[in-house]
Amino acid sequence: MKIHTDLAQGSVEWLLIRAGKVTASEMDALITPLGKIRTGDGVTTYLNQKLCERWTGGPLLQLQGIFDVEQGQILEERAKPAFTLQTGIELQNVAFVETDNAKVGCSPDGLIGEISGVEIKCPRIDTQIGRLLAGVLPKEYVAQVQGSMFVTGRATWHFFSYHTRLPAFHLIVERDKNFHTALHDAIDDFLNRMDVGWDRLCELNGGPPIIRSFQPTQPQPKFESETPT
Repeated sequence: MKIHTDLAQGSVEWLLIRAGKVTASEMDALITPLGKIRTGDGVTTYLNQKLCERWTGGPLLQLQGIFDVEQGQILEERAKPAFTLQTGIELQNVAFVETDNAKVGCSPDGLIGEISGVEIKCPRIDTQIGRLLAGVLPKEYVAQVQGSMFVTGRATWHFFSYHTRLPAFHLIVERDKNFHTALHDAIDDFLNRMDVGWDRLCELNGGPPIIRSFQPTQPQPKFESETPT
């Protein structure tokens, strides 16, 4: 496992280092919240996206994705101190964590010693109300939270949903052995499919691509209102 601390999440360097890799925030493309391996068009679409990133040497930029990263950075400036104040836990800021084979990674909002980490979300107020009343890990983040533990080897992970006008929702999630077994199989199969796809593209192209330096093509807008995450 390699931990990157010398770059900022959302930076060009961060976009480049995660391009072409399976990341925790995208693992719901491979596995359901109940730990069932996905099949079908969704997996194929994700495969094509990852092959595109590897082929071009950079990420597929989407305006919505850039907007979410920008908003997350703005709101985390409030949410991280709130987490420490509420729990008494100091966070280690990191940009990206990747496995030894550099094919799978995650971007934690913070690591906690050698035992845990945290995923921070800053949703709309109605979403926060729903999370507080439900009291469970939202299903749309099960793969991301378990995936972060998969990459880092941590036994637990904190989920912290923060809104300035409501109490924070804080949950400690334990490592799910069965989920991780299925996730390992899903990722292994996906990476094999990536290798096959890469070899076929190189065959059709008459060789590997010429990788050009990546330049961001979309401006990063500045917004201050809170948006769903």
